[in-house]
Amino acid sequence: MPVAPRTLAGIERAAREQLPPEIWDFIEGGSGSERTLAANRELFGRYAFRPRVLVDVSVCEPAVDLLGTTLQLPVGIAPMAYHRLVHPDGETVTARAAGKAGALLVAGIFASRTLEEIAAAATGPLWLQLYWLRRRDALAALVERAEAAGFAALLLTVDAPRIGRRMRDLRNGFAVPPEIRAVNLDPALMATSHRAGKGSSGIAEHAREQFDPTLTWADLTWLRERTRLPLVLKGVLTAEDARRAADHGVDAVVVSNHGGRQLDGALPALAALPEVVDALPPHLPALLDGGVRGGADIAVALALGARAVLVGRPAFWGLATGGEAGVGAVLDLLRDELEHTMALLGRPTVADLDRTALAPWPG
Repeated sequence: MPVAPRTLAGIERAAREQLPPEIWDFIEGGSGSERTLAANRELFGRYAFRPRVLVDVSVCEPAVDLLGTTLQLPVGIAPMAYHRLVHPDGETVTARAAGKAGALLVAGIFASRTLEEIAAAATGPLWLQLYWLRRRDALAALVERAEAAGFAALLLTVDAPRIGRRMRDLRNGFAVPPEIRAVNLDPALMATSHRAGKGSSGIAEHAREQFDPTLTWADLTWLRERTRLPLVLKGVLTAEDARRAADHGVDAVVVSNHGGRQLDGALPALAALPEVVDALPPHLPALLDGGVRGGADIAVALALGARAVLVGRPAFWGLATGGEAGVGAVLDLLRDELEHTMALLGRPTVADLDRTALAPWPG
Protein backbone atom coordinates (compact mmCIF):
# COMPACT_ATOMS: atom_id res chain seq x y z
CA MET A 1 0.00 0.00 0.00
CA PRO A 2 1.45 3.42 -0.91
CA VAL A 3 2.53 5.80 1.85
CA ALA A 4 -0.16 8.41 1.16
CA PRO A 5 -3.16 6.34 2.33
CA ARG A 6 -1.59 5.57 5.72
CA THR A 7 -4.48 7.37 7.34
CA LEU A 8 -8.06 6.17 7.47
CA ALA A 9 -9.09 9.18 5.41
CA GLY A 10 -6.56 8.22 2.76
CA ILE A 11 -7.74 4.60 2.68
CA GLU A 12 -11.32 5.86 2.40
CA ARG A 13 -10.43 8.05 -0.59
CA ALA A 14 -8.65 5.18 -2.30
CA ALA A 15 -11.64 2.87 -1.78
CA ARG A 16 -14.06 5.41 -3.19
CA GLU A 17 -11.93 5.84 -6.30
CA GLN A 18 -11.77 2.08 -6.82
CA LEU A 19 -15.33 0.87 -6.14
CA PRO A 20 -18.28 1.24 -8.55
CA PRO A 21 -20.57 4.09 -7.43
CA GLU A 22 -23.53 1.84 -6.62
CA ILE A 23 -21.35 -0.41 -4.42
CA TRP A 24 -19.88 2.64 -2.69
CA ASP A 25 -23.37 3.99 -2.00
CA PHE A 26 -24.52 0.62 -0.64
CA ILE A 27 -21.61 0.60 1.82
CA GLU A 28 -21.57 4.26 2.78
CA GLY A 29 -25.22 5.23 2.66
CA GLY A 30 -27.61 5.78 5.54
CA SER A 31 -31.36 6.09 5.78
CA GLY A 32 -33.58 9.10 5.14
CA SER A 33 -31.66 12.35 5.01
CA GLU A 34 -28.67 10.61 6.68
CA ARG A 35 -29.00 12.82 9.73
CA THR A 36 -28.15 10.01 12.17
CA LEU A 37 -25.34 8.79 9.93
CA ALA A 38 -23.66 12.19 10.17
CA ALA A 39 -24.38 12.59 13.89
CA ASN A 40 -22.71 9.29 14.73
CA ARG A 41 -19.45 10.79 13.58
CA GLU A 42 -19.96 14.37 14.72
CA LEU A 43 -20.70 13.57 18.35
CA PHE A 44 -17.13 12.44 19.03
CA GLY A 45 -16.08 16.06 18.47
CA ARG A 46 -18.16 17.20 21.43
CA TYR A 47 -15.72 15.65 23.89
CA ALA A 48 -12.37 17.00 25.05
CA PHE A 49 -9.69 14.95 26.78
CA ARG A 50 -8.44 15.74 30.31
CA PRO A 51 -4.83 14.50 30.16
CA ARG A 52 -2.95 13.54 33.33
CA VAL A 53 0.80 14.10 33.55
CA LEU A 54 3.79 12.44 35.25
CA VAL A 55 2.35 8.99 34.60
CA ASP A 56 4.51 6.08 33.45
CA VAL A 57 3.24 5.44 29.93
CA SER A 58 6.29 3.56 28.65
CA VAL A 59 3.93 0.68 27.94
CA CYS A 60 0.29 1.21 26.97
CA GLU A 61 -1.89 -1.88 26.99
CA PRO A 62 -5.16 -1.83 25.01
CA ALA A 63 -6.17 -5.45 25.69
CA VAL A 64 -9.61 -6.21 27.15
CA ASP A 65 -11.54 -9.29 28.22
CA LEU A 66 -14.83 -9.88 26.45
CA LEU A 67 -17.11 -12.86 27.09
CA GLY A 68 -14.23 -15.00 28.30
CA THR A 69 -11.84 -14.06 25.49
CA THR A 70 -8.96 -11.61 25.55
CA LEU A 71 -8.92 -9.13 22.68
CA GLN A 72 -5.47 -7.67 22.13
CA LEU A 73 -7.25 -4.71 20.55
CA PRO A 74 -10.66 -3.57 21.88
CA VAL A 75 -12.08 -3.57 18.37
CA GLY A 76 -14.36 -5.86 16.44
CA ILE A 77 -15.19 -5.79 12.76
CA ALA A 78 -18.92 -5.14 12.65
CA PRO A 79 -21.24 -7.54 10.85
CA MET A 80 -21.48 -6.55 7.20
CA ALA A 81 -22.97 -8.52 4.34
CA TYR A 82 -21.25 -9.67 1.18
CA HIS A 83 -17.55 -8.94 1.68
CA ARG A 84 -17.02 -10.30 -1.83
CA LEU A 85 -18.63 -7.11 -3.13
CA VAL A 86 -15.28 -5.44 -2.54
CA HIS A 87 -12.76 -8.30 -2.67
CA PRO A 88 -12.94 -11.68 -4.43
CA ASP A 89 -11.89 -13.64 -1.34
CA GLY A 90 -14.41 -11.92 0.89
CA GLU A 91 -14.79 -12.80 4.57
CA THR A 92 -11.87 -15.23 4.72
CA VAL A 93 -9.46 -12.37 4.08
CA THR A 94 -11.16 -10.23 6.73
CA ALA A 95 -10.97 -13.10 9.21
CA ARG A 96 -7.23 -13.56 8.70
CA ALA A 97 -6.53 -9.85 9.19
CA ALA A 98 -8.68 -9.63 12.32
CA GLY A 99 -6.96 -12.64 13.84
CA LYS A 100 -3.48 -11.24 13.23
CA ALA A 101 -4.51 -7.97 14.89
CA GLY A 102 -6.04 -9.68 17.93
CA ALA A 103 -9.43 -8.21 17.06
CA LEU A 104 -12.92 -9.71 16.93
CA LEU A 105 -14.72 -10.55 13.69
CA VAL A 106 -18.51 -10.64 13.63
CA ALA A 107 -19.49 -12.51 10.48
CA GLY A 108 -22.83 -11.53 8.96
CA ILE A 109 -25.75 -13.82 8.28
CA PHE A 110 -25.42 -12.74 4.64
CA ALA A 111 -21.71 -13.59 4.42
CA SER A 112 -20.45 -14.43 0.95
CA ARG A 113 -18.17 -17.21 2.24
CA THR A 114 -19.36 -20.23 4.22
CA LEU A 115 -19.21 -20.24 8.00
CA GLU A 116 -16.79 -23.15 7.82
CA GLU A 117 -14.46 -21.30 5.42
CA ILE A 118 -14.47 -18.22 7.65
CA ALA A 119 -13.76 -20.30 10.75
CA ALA A 120 -10.90 -22.11 9.01
CA ALA A 121 -9.29 -18.78 8.09
CA ALA A 122 -9.72 -17.24 11.53
CA THR A 123 -7.14 -17.24 14.29
CA GLY A 124 -9.05 -14.89 16.57
CA PRO A 125 -12.51 -14.82 18.13
CA LEU A 126 -15.51 -15.15 15.84
CA TRP A 127 -19.15 -14.28 16.42
CA LEU A 128 -22.07 -14.82 14.06
CA GLN A 129 -24.64 -12.10 13.47
CA LEU A 130 -28.27 -13.07 12.86
CA TYR A 131 -31.41 -11.37 11.63
CA TRP A 132 -34.63 -12.97 12.82
CA LEU A 133 -35.98 -14.69 9.73
CA ARG A 134 -39.53 -15.86 9.15
CA ARG A 135 -37.96 -19.24 8.35
CA ARG A 136 -36.99 -20.37 11.83
CA ASP A 137 -35.67 -23.65 10.46
CA ALA A 138 -33.07 -21.70 8.47
CA LEU A 139 -32.15 -19.72 11.57
CA ALA A 140 -31.81 -22.87 13.68
CA ALA A 141 -29.62 -24.52 11.05
CA LEU A 142 -27.26 -21.52 11.02
CA VAL A 143 -26.97 -21.56 14.80
CA GLU A 144 -26.11 -25.27 14.76
CA ARG A 145 -23.46 -24.78 12.07
CA ALA A 146 -21.92 -21.80 13.87
CA GLU A 147 -21.57 -23.73 17.09
CA ALA A 148 -20.04 -26.72 15.30
CA ALA A 149 -17.58 -24.47 13.43
CA GLY A 150 -16.28 -22.88 16.64
CA PHE A 151 -17.99 -19.50 16.64
CA ALA A 152 -17.88 -18.08 20.16
CA ALA A 153 -21.13 -16.10 20.36
CA LEU A 154 -24.29 -15.14 18.51
CA LEU A 155 -25.12 -11.50 17.87
CA LEU A 156 -28.79 -10.86 17.14
CA THR A 157 -29.60 -7.60 15.35
CA VAL A 158 -32.79 -6.29 16.96
CA ASP A 159 -33.30 -2.87 15.33
CA ALA A 160 -34.42 -4.11 11.90
CA PRO A 161 -38.05 -5.30 11.93
CA ARG A 162 -37.96 -3.68 8.51
CA ILE A 163 -35.15 -2.02 6.57
CA GLY A 164 -34.73 1.74 6.77
CA ARG A 165 -35.36 3.89 3.69
CA ARG A 166 -31.87 3.89 2.24
CA MET A 167 -32.29 6.52 -0.41
CA ARG A 168 -29.02 5.90 -2.23
CA ASP A 169 -29.98 2.26 -2.82
CA LEU A 170 -33.45 3.26 -3.95
CA ARG A 171 -32.11 5.81 -6.42
CA ASN A 172 -29.60 3.30 -7.77
CA GLY A 173 -32.11 0.44 -7.91
CA PHE A 174 -29.47 -1.54 -6.04
CA ALA A 175 -29.57 -5.34 -6.02
CA VAL A 176 -26.91 -7.85 -5.06
CA PRO A 177 -25.02 -8.89 -8.22
CA PRO A 178 -25.86 -12.46 -9.25
CA GLU A 179 -22.29 -13.68 -8.79
CA ILE A 180 -22.27 -12.58 -5.12
CA ARG A 181 -24.41 -14.78 -2.89
CA ALA A 182 -25.25 -15.23 0.77
CA VAL A 183 -23.88 -18.75 0.61
CA ASN A 184 -24.97 -19.88 4.07
CA LEU A 185 -28.66 -19.69 3.20
CA ASP A 186 -30.95 -21.44 0.73
CA PRO A 187 -30.71 -19.62 -2.64
CA ALA A 188 -34.52 -19.56 -2.83
CA LEU A 189 -34.62 -17.67 0.44
CA MET A 190 -32.23 -15.02 -0.97
CA ALA A 191 -33.63 -14.69 -4.50
CA THR A 192 -35.36 -11.35 -3.94
CA SER A 193 -32.11 -9.66 -2.91
CA HIS A 194 -30.88 -10.06 -6.50
CA ARG A 195 -33.84 -8.25 -8.06
CA ALA A 196 -34.70 -4.56 -8.04
CA GLY A 197 -36.81 -2.35 -10.24
CA LYS A 198 -36.69 1.38 -10.80
CA GLY A 199 -37.04 3.19 -7.49
CA SER A 200 -36.71 0.01 -5.44
CA SER A 201 -33.94 -1.91 -3.73
CA GLY A 202 -33.36 -5.64 -3.71
CA ILE A 203 -32.12 -5.32 -0.13
CA ALA A 204 -35.37 -3.68 1.01
CA GLU A 205 -37.57 -6.09 -0.90
CA HIS A 206 -35.72 -9.08 0.50
CA ALA A 207 -36.00 -7.79 4.06
CA ARG A 208 -39.72 -7.16 3.62
CA GLU A 209 -40.14 -10.74 2.43
CA GLN A 210 -37.86 -12.60 4.85
CA PHE A 211 -37.47 -10.61 8.11
CA ASP A 212 -39.97 -11.43 10.85
CA PRO A 213 -41.46 -8.17 12.25
CA THR A 214 -43.29 -10.03 15.04
CA LEU A 215 -40.09 -10.62 17.04
CA THR A 216 -40.45 -9.82 20.77
CA TRP A 217 -38.48 -10.39 23.94
CA ALA A 218 -40.35 -13.64 24.48
CA ASP A 219 -38.80 -15.12 21.34
CA LEU A 220 -35.31 -15.01 22.83
CA THR A 221 -36.22 -18.14 24.79
CA TRP A 222 -36.57 -20.06 21.52
CA LEU A 223 -33.06 -19.05 20.48
CA ARG A 224 -31.58 -19.79 23.90
CA GLU A 225 -33.00 -23.31 23.80
CA ARG A 226 -31.05 -24.05 20.60
CA THR A 227 -27.55 -23.07 21.62
CA ARG A 228 -25.07 -22.90 24.45
CA LEU A 229 -23.38 -19.87 22.88
CA PRO A 230 -23.52 -16.46 24.56
CA LEU A 231 -26.17 -14.13 23.14
CA VAL A 232 -25.46 -10.50 22.30
CA LEU A 233 -28.14 -8.00 21.25
CA LYS A 234 -27.16 -5.34 18.72
CA GLY A 235 -29.30 -2.23 18.36
CA VAL A 236 -29.94 -1.19 21.97
CA LEU A 237 -30.17 2.61 22.43
CA THR A 238 -32.11 3.09 25.69
CA ALA A 239 -31.76 2.33 29.38
CA GLU A 240 -35.18 0.68 29.30
CA ASP A 241 -34.11 -1.89 26.71
CA ALA A 242 -30.75 -2.38 28.41
CA ARG A 243 -32.53 -3.38 31.62
CA ARG A 244 -34.84 -5.71 29.73
CA ALA A 245 -31.87 -7.32 28.02
CA ALA A 246 -30.26 -7.97 31.38
CA ASP A 247 -33.53 -9.37 32.75
CA HIS A 248 -33.70 -11.78 29.79
CA GLY A 249 -30.23 -13.16 30.43
CA VAL A 250 -28.45 -11.55 27.49
CA ASP A 251 -24.66 -11.75 27.78
CA ALA A 252 -23.78 -8.38 26.19
CA VAL A 253 -25.36 -5.55 24.22
CA VAL A 254 -24.16 -3.41 21.33
CA VAL A 255 -25.19 0.23 21.48
CA SER A 256 -25.93 0.88 17.83
CA ASN A 257 -28.29 2.62 15.41
CA HIS A 258 -27.17 0.29 12.60
CA GLY A 259 -24.61 2.77 11.33
CA GLY A 260 -27.33 5.31 10.63
CA ARG A 261 -29.03 2.89 8.24
CA GLN A 262 -32.29 2.28 10.12
CA LEU A 263 -34.35 4.99 11.90
CA ASP A 264 -33.08 8.35 10.68
CA GLY A 265 -33.17 10.76 13.60
CA ALA A 266 -32.39 8.04 16.13
CA LEU A 267 -29.92 8.87 18.88
CA PRO A 268 -26.28 8.86 17.85
CA ALA A 269 -24.74 5.73 19.31
CA LEU A 270 -22.24 7.65 21.43
CA ALA A 271 -25.04 9.76 22.94
CA ALA A 272 -26.90 6.61 24.00
CA LEU A 273 -23.85 4.83 25.41
CA PRO A 274 -23.73 6.34 28.94
CA GLU A 275 -27.38 5.64 29.74
CA VAL A 276 -27.12 2.08 28.48
CA VAL A 277 -23.94 1.42 30.46
CA ASP A 278 -25.47 2.89 33.62
CA ALA A 279 -28.56 0.69 33.25
CA LEU A 280 -26.63 -2.57 32.89
CA PRO A 281 -25.30 -4.63 35.80
CA PRO A 282 -21.51 -4.30 36.14
CA HIS A 283 -20.80 -7.78 34.79
CA LEU A 284 -22.69 -7.23 31.53
CA PRO A 285 -20.58 -5.49 28.87
CA ALA A 286 -21.71 -2.90 26.34
CA LEU A 287 -20.01 -2.41 22.99
CA LEU A 288 -20.31 0.69 20.82
CA ASP A 289 -21.00 0.59 17.09
CA GLY A 290 -21.21 3.72 14.96
CA GLY A 291 -18.97 6.55 13.82
CA VAL A 292 -15.58 5.27 15.05
CA ARG A 293 -12.92 6.59 12.69
CA GLY A 294 -9.75 6.60 14.77
CA GLY A 295 -8.00 5.58 17.94
CA ALA A 296 -9.03 8.75 19.76
CA ASP A 297 -12.67 7.81 19.09
CA ILE A 298 -12.05 4.39 20.63
CA ALA A 299 -10.59 6.07 23.73
CA VAL A 300 -13.72 8.25 24.06
CA ALA A 301 -16.00 5.22 23.80
CA LEU A 302 -13.99 3.24 26.35
CA ALA A 303 -13.98 6.20 28.74
CA LEU A 304 -17.78 6.36 28.50
CA GLY A 305 -18.04 2.71 29.49
CA ALA A 306 -17.82 0.63 26.32
CA ARG A 307 -15.86 -2.59 26.65
CA ALA A 308 -14.95 -2.49 22.96
CA VAL A 309 -16.06 -0.90 19.70
CA LEU A 310 -17.20 -2.28 16.38
CA VAL A 311 -16.04 -0.73 13.10
CA GLY A 312 -17.72 -1.45 9.79
CA ARG A 313 -17.11 0.82 6.83
CA PRO A 314 -13.36 1.33 7.50
CA ALA A 315 -12.83 -2.44 7.32
CA PHE A 316 -14.47 -2.45 3.88
CA TRP A 317 -12.24 0.43 2.78
CA GLY A 318 -9.19 -1.60 3.70
CA LEU A 319 -10.56 -4.76 2.13
CA ALA A 320 -11.29 -2.96 -1.13
CA THR A 321 -7.89 -1.30 -1.39
CA GLY A 322 -5.55 -3.98 -0.09
CA GLY A 323 -7.31 -7.22 0.79
CA GLU A 324 -5.87 -8.80 3.93
CA ALA A 325 -3.07 -6.23 4.09
CA GLY A 326 -5.61 -3.41 3.72
CA VAL A 327 -7.80 -4.62 6.58
CA GLY A 328 -4.64 -5.15 8.61
CA ALA A 329 -3.54 -1.59 7.87
CA VAL A 330 -6.86 -0.25 9.16
CA LEU A 331 -6.59 -2.24 12.38
CA ASP A 332 -2.92 -1.32 12.84
CA LEU A 333 -3.77 2.36 12.46
CA LEU A 334 -6.51 2.05 15.06
CA ARG A 335 -4.11 0.32 17.46
CA ASP A 336 -1.34 2.88 16.94
CA GLU A 337 -3.70 5.83 17.38
CA LEU A 338 -5.33 4.32 20.47
CA GLU A 339 -2.00 3.63 22.17
CA HIS A 340 -0.79 7.12 21.23
CA THR A 341 -3.94 8.67 22.73
CA MET A 342 -3.61 6.58 25.91
CA ALA A 343 0.01 7.66 26.35
CA LEU A 344 -0.65 11.39 25.93
CA LEU A 345 -3.75 11.12 28.07
CA GLY A 346 -1.80 9.53 30.91
CA ARG A 347 -4.03 6.43 30.92
CA PRO A 348 -1.79 3.43 30.13
CA THR A 349 -4.45 0.72 30.49
CA VAL A 350 -8.05 0.42 29.43
CA ALA A 351 -9.03 0.26 33.11
CA ASP A 352 -7.58 3.77 33.47
CA LEU A 353 -9.99 5.11 30.84
CA ASP A 354 -13.06 6.34 32.70
CA ARG A 355 -15.31 9.37 32.53
CA THR A 356 -12.77 11.52 34.37
CA ALA A 357 -10.72 11.38 31.16
CA LEU A 358 -13.35 13.46 29.34
CA ALA A 359 -14.95 16.89 29.48
CA PRO A 360 -17.46 18.65 27.22
CA TRP A 361 -15.74 20.52 24.43
CA PRO A 362 -15.71 24.21 25.48
CA GLY A 363 -18.40 26.38 23.97
